Amino acid sequence: MKFCKDQLRLYAVTDSRWLGEGETLSSRVAAAIRGGATFVQLREKEMQSEKLLSLAREIGVLCRGMDVPFVVDDDAEIAALAGADGVHVGQSDESAAEARRRIGPDKILGVSAQTVEQALEAERNGADYLGVGAVFPTGSKDDADAVSLDTLKAICNAVHIPVVAIGGIGIKNVGVLRGTGISGVAVISALFAREDTEAAARELLCAVEEIV
Repeated sequence: MKFCKDQLRLYAVTDSRWLGEGETLSSRVAAAIRGGATFVQLREKEMQSEKLLSLAREIGVLCRGMDVPFVVDDDAEIAALAGADGVHVGQSDESAAEARRRIGPDKILGVSAQTVEQALEAERNGADYLGVGAVFPTGSKDDADAVSLDTLKAICNAVHIPVVAIGGIGIKNVGVLRGTGISGVAVISALFAREDTEAAARELLCAVEEIV
């Protein structure tokens, strides 16, 4: 799937740890999309490969039916087997160049970056977009390094591909990101920790559209 930067406006990153009894991740993802999520990443670090593949296939079908791009975090093989639209890799995962080689030229490649140098290298190696953060303190990623707003702006100015801010973003602080040059925000707990994910997505999307 080819995508435009507007599809990165509200980027939902899954976390099944927030599911209540009897809930499924697919139902929460569907609620996020109904509320306005424009992109979905399956990120389940503790899940076994067989279960992850099954879930990726299920959510992939859901996202295609709702016309929303879907990528898998870190695992190009599962992304390919599930028929996902692409993969997102971090600095501690395989290189952007290797990920691009494995998924081919027509799939979406997202890359995490914390510095201008990392961002430029990712762009050279075929990234379609960057995820930059953590821009605020976050409990969702224990290993997330802090990225200042000045660095976020510098990255946005340095590259020619869209940038998504991530890390601790919610309705109360998203306005701080105004003027940084981002194309959207990626959120985890701001959607999946909320009891009404659909309403949370609707509220966040309105806030994001005021700043990008």
